[in-house]
Amino acid sequence: GSSSPTVAAASLGVGTLMSGTLGLHMTASIGGADMPVVITLLNSYSGWALCAEGFILDKPLLTVVGALIGSSGAFLTKVMCDGMNRSLINVILGGFGSTAGTSTAQEGLVHTEIDVSSAANELKDASKVCIVPGYGLAVAQAQTAIADIAKTLKAAGKDVKFAVHPVAGRMPGQLNVLLAEAGVPYDMVYEMEEVNEEMDEFDVVLVVGANDTVNSAAVEDPKSGIAGMPVIEVWRAKHVIVNKRSVASGYAGVENPVFFKDNTDMLLGSAKETLEKLRSEL
Repeated sequence: GSSSPTVAAASLGVGTLMSGTLGLHMTASIGGADMPVVITLLNSYSGWALCAEGFILDKPLLTVVGALIGSSGAFLTKVMCDGMNRSLINVILGGFGSTAGTSTAQEGLVHTEIDVSSAANELKDASKVCIVPGYGLAVAQAQTAIADIAKTLKAAGKDVKFAVHPVAGRMPGQLNVLLAEAGVPYDMVYEMEEVNEEMDEFDVVLVVGANDTVNSAAVEDPKSGIAGMPVIEVWRAKHVIVNKRSVASGYAGVENPVFFKDNTDMLLGSAKETLEKLRSEL
């Protein structure tokens, strides 16, 4: 290779520009709920690039670390694709030539709201409760409050279960780790498929910061941007209480009809503040 600093700098600039163009071209048509998959895929790419660099520089440590990063990113990508019932090819190439927002928002729908005191009474009167945490819980750092609520209900003789979606949060297992840190026993945390089987039996489902992972449009609207994605079917429960800041759409940009169903009440507000008040009421 050339020893000229000018040629080396030009080569580095061209390589950077080409890699940036390739990255933009690959991700330009991807958005919404597919973006976390792309993030893990790019993370995997960075590992394989580091692995190749280790080979070129004859640095075994770089090669090993790169292989670890690349393989872990690939595993995460596979888990997230399975959780969304999508193939990687469909995620990467599925958006080319399509327009965003194929699902139209339903106008004239009205949601009902519930206050903390009434929500506490609903939980006290219930015998079987399901708690569905989402990314909003992680952002608000409200895992300790929800763990205390679950323990209080459990001590009162309630059957309490946590339902965690495979891709809840921004990475697989993020909510599982948060719940474990907060001291939630492993035997209280269930997978989506296990909870869906008995969803009709729950008296109250408390959804905290989740949106796309409990969106009924994935099941009921074939034109929805998340159609076919497995979700936690909370709307089948007797009563649903959703704690969010607003009724706005989630990460995928798709309106959630669950918010407007007859058996759903919205407990609007910050997850941490609201759950701490709810904990005090209980």
